[in-house]
Amino acid sequence: MGFARTCSVALVGVEGVVVEVQADLEPGVAAFTLVGLPDKSLSESRDRVRAAVVNSGAEWPQKKLTVGLSPASVPKSGSGFDLAVAAAVLGAAERIDPRTIADLVLIGELGLDGRVRPVRGVLPAVLAAADAGYHQVVVPEQTAGEASLVPGVSVLGVRTLRQLIAVLTDEPVPDEEPTEEGRPDAMLAGLLVPGAGIGTGLTTGPTEGPDLADVAGQHRARRALEIAAAGSHHLLLSGPPGAGKTMLAERLPGILPPLTRQESLEVTAVHSVAGILPPGEPLVRRAPYCAPHHSATMQSLVGGGNGLPRPGAVSLAHRGILFLDEAPEFSGKVLDALRQPLESGHVVIARAAGVVRLPARFLLALAANPCPCGRHTLQGAGCECPASLVRRYQARLSGPLLDRVDLRVEVEPVTRADLLGQGGRGETTATVADRVHEARARAAARLADTPWTVNSEIPGHELRTRHLAAPGALATAERDIERGLLTARGLDRVLRVAWTVADLAGHDRPDSQDIALALEMRTGIARGVPVGAGERT
Repeated sequence: MGFARTCSVALVGVEGVVVEVQADLEPGVAAFTLVGLPDKSLSESRDRVRAAVVNSGAEWPQKKLTVGLSPASVPKSGSGFDLAVAAAVLGAAERIDPRTIADLVLIGELGLDGRVRPVRGVLPAVLAAADAGYHQVVVPEQTAGEASLVPGVSVLGVRTLRQLIAVLTDEPVPDEEPTEEGRPDAMLAGLLVPGAGIGTGLTTGPTEGPDLADVAGQHRARRALEIAAAGSHHLLLSGPPGAGKTMLAERLPGILPPLTRQESLEVTAVHSVAGILPPGEPLVRRAPYCAPHHSATMQSLVGGGNGLPRPGAVSLAHRGILFLDEAPEFSGKVLDALRQPLESGHVVIARAAGVVRLPARFLLALAANPCPCGRHTLQGAGCECPASLVRRYQARLSGPLLDRVDLRVEVEPVTRADLLGQGGRGETTATVADRVHEARARAAARLADTPWTVNSEIPGHELRTRHLAAPGALATAERDIERGLLTARGLDRVLRVAWTVADLAGHDRPDSQDIALALEMRTGIARGVPVGAGERT
C-alpha cells in the first residue's frame, strides 16, 4: 500500500482555500476514484492525469487508486488541481519521495502530452497559500510572474510534468522546446475567457489614454471630474447629446493616480479570476475602466453565472471607474443593485452553489440625457416629449441611488467660441493629474492614522466630530437641510466633497467657499462660486 499527500488551492470568488490532495494505492482491480466534491472539469482530471503521467515516461500504477480532496465540504472546480493530483499519485507509487511534496502547493492543468497549462486565478490562489503558511508553490511557467508577486513565497515555474519529476527527484531537468517566436501559443488559451473582458478598458504598458485638453469648454464639468478623481466621489453628468459627457468620462482614468501595491494586487486578483489579465502583464498598475452597455443584465453587472458566481462589472471596476453611459436606459433593478456596493465597497452574492464575497470599491460615473430625445433642455430644439414621459425617464434614476452620488453636473452644449478654440485650450490630463495627486497626498497625510485613504471613505460621524469645517462655513448647508434640499446622507457627502475641494486648493480645512461649491455640485443650485475656485493659477 502506498500513500502520499500534497496541496492545491480551491477558489471561491477571489478567496482561496488550501485543499489537501491525498492519494492512496491498495491491492485490487485497477481503478481511479476521485472524491471530495469535484465538479465536471475536475472529475475529468482522471483521464488527463493518467495520460500525462504515461506520456511523461512514468509508469501508471496498476492498483486501486483513490484520490481525496480535503476538506470534502468545500466545492472544487476547474482543472487547476491536475498537477497536484499527478504529484500525489506519483508519490503514492514511490516514483517521487512523498516527503518532498507534503508541504508543496501545486497549481496547474495537465495536457495529455504532459505539458503544464496555465489556469486563471493563480495570484489569489498563491495569496491564500501564503496566508495559510505555505512557502513553496509550483505553477505553470506562463504564470510564474503572477505568482511571484506574493512576497515570502518561493515559486517554481514548470513547463511539463517531466520537468517537475526531475526537480523533485534531483535528476537532470530536461530542456523542453519553447514555442517558436511569432507562433501562436495555444497554452495561453486557458488564461483568457472569450468575451469576459469586453468593455473593461483595462490598459497596459506605457500607452497614454485620451487627453483632457481635447475637451472643448465644459469648465464646470472638468472641475467636477477633477474633484471626483481627487476624492473618489461618484459623479453624474447630465445634458443633451453631443455635449461631451462620454468624452469627459473616458478621460477620467487618466487623471487618477497609479494604484498602490496593495490596490494593484487586489485588482490583479479579480482580473486573474475573471480571465481578462493580459499575458505578459502579471500586475495591473493603472486603474481599470469598465463601461458596460445599457443592455447589461444583473448577473453581468453585479456578478453571477452558473455554479459559483463570477465577478461582474462592479468587481472588474474595483479601484477604478464604472461608467454607465445612457444610465436611464439601464434596468431599474440593475441600477438599484448598485446601492449596496456603493456603500460597503464589496458585493455578496448568494447562490445555491455557495456565497461569494467580491470586492467592489469603484468610482461610479453616470451619464444621462434629460429626456428620451435628449433635447428637453435646449432652447428651440423641438423636443416633443410629453412632460409625463420626461418625468418617467428622469425617475429611472431612483432617489436612493442619486442620494449616493456626490457630484451632479449639468453639461451644457459647447459654444461656438469653445469649439473653435477661441476660448483657449483647456488643461492637459498631466496637469490635472498632478493636482489630483497632490490633493490625494494631503488627504492621505491627514488620514494616516485611520483606516481610510480618500475623503469619500470617511464616515459621517467622523466628519461631524473630528474633521470639522471652518467656523460658520456650514450655515448654507444647514439652511438647505431645513428646506429639505439635503438629507442626512447628503450632508455627509457635501462635507466629503468640501474636504476634497479644500485639499485641491491647499486649505487646512473647508471654508464657506469650499462648502458652497460642494453644495452647488450636489444640488445644482448656483451659489455664485467661480468655476475655478480652489484651483491654483
